[in-house]
Amino acid sequence: MGYVLVTNDDGVDSPALVPLIRALEPLAPVRTVVPSSERSWISKAISRWDEIRVERVERQGIEIHAIDGFPADCTNLGVHSLFEEPPDMVVSGINIGLNSGLGFFLSSGTVGAATEGWIAGLPALAFSVGSAGIDRDWKARAAAGGNEELWRRAAALSADVVKDVRELGFPPGVDLLNVNFPVEAGIDTRRVVTHIANVGYGALFRRESGDVFVHDYAGELRVGASLDGSDIGVVREGWVSITPIRLAHTAELGDPVRRRLERAGS
Repeated sequence: MGYVLVTNDDGVDSPALVPLIRALEPLAPVRTVVPSSERSWISKAISRWDEIRVERVERQGIEIHAIDGFPADCTNLGVHSLFEEPPDMVVSGINIGLNSGLGFFLSSGTVGAATEGWIAGLPALAFSVGSAGIDRDWKARAAAGGNEELWRRAAALSADVVKDVRELGFPPGVDLLNVNFPVEAGIDTRRVVTHIANVGYGALFRRESGDVFVHDYAGELRVGASLDGSDIGVVREGWVSITPIRLAHTAELGDPVRRRLERAGS
């Protein structure tokens, strides 16, 4: 087997990064490409006009490639440009904050980096940990570091999921696996295969002054269906949610709508 490419959207100084790398190293060689600073809520944005600078830095004896771009840039560079050969798997995370529910899944830089792995034809997993409900205060404390036991436990859990997938083979028909779990979870916590919750969010910005707005999400959810058996519902139960995602699919249209939308060419 080849190496695992690790990336994230919380940046090179995320307290989750080094514990995850160390937990994965017994499974396979690891190479790491991450943003030089936090790049959350950026989805799968790709740099186009800006030059991307890559710097090799060291964190706790581990060499890391830090780039001044987006999470998906990290994956694309790691797969295609920085190394002699591509990885055989992309692992993104561990994100500080949950990425459960469709609105958050689509907005997540962590998921965006994993999606870029799928685009390259590679197995990809995204890992996120958080406090169910309004978690702004928890995320601020977690990002500041100082909770080594949490990150060792989260890294061990994530690596155990990666181990299962590497031993069994990536499931056919699945584009990526989105894994979310609460802060209390560990390697022995119950794991449940879930569906992604039909959930959106409310206002993301507050007025700072005059015509100036700043990002300040207060946790409001727009729930479109029952949360039973969903990624959000399972995490609220205190369990690990593993959601197999299909990115390439189309919806069915009823005959009246289809007939109205389709037109014969002249």
